Amino acid sequence: MAGLTAAALAAVAFLAYQASATVPADLSAGSPAPVASPSAPAPGGGAKQPADPALALPKQSGSGVRVVYSLSAKRVWLVGEKDAVARTFAVMPSTVDPAPGTYAVTSRSGSVPGSDGVRIEHVVRFATVDGVTIGFSAAVDGTMATPDPARRTGGIRMKRADGNAMWTFATVNSKVVVVP
Repeated sequence: MAGLTAAALAAVAFLAYQASATVPADLSAGSPAPVASPSAPAPGGGAKQPADPALALPKQSGSGVRVVYSLSAKRVWLVGEKDAVARTFAVMPSTVDPAPGTYAVTSRSGSVPGSDGVRIEHVVRFATVDGVTIGFSAAVDGTMATPDPARRTGGIRMKRADGNAMWTFATVNSKVVVVP
């Protein structure tokens, strides 16, 4: 046992010596200025934008941590600090759309029947339009079918993995920004 302890201490001491060898003699000199790379945002800059402009966070989509829902793009962005897009994904809109504006998540449900009769999970509600509740959800069977235009529904459907991400990201009172 003593031999193992001595070997571990020797290994730690060696690694500490190697680490100290890379420290400049004068720590007050500071570290070199950060350098931008193609895969990282420039220092002090905003979030990195995707190569495909169609996936870029919409202009005028607010600020701060938020969910951005584009009615025309049929897409959602989960946006963290400093406009960093944590995730973006396509959605299937409902037959009733919320007006563009800023909302807050009002309630959530783990698993319920959807207004169209489909079993849904990870329901994140944020608006009501003429008595129809609007929210994000994922069908338990994984489908993202086009809703029946004859029915007034408010479920904005997404794939299950995206629903899991939304559920984790958008808690009650989280900001939701709807853009045209």
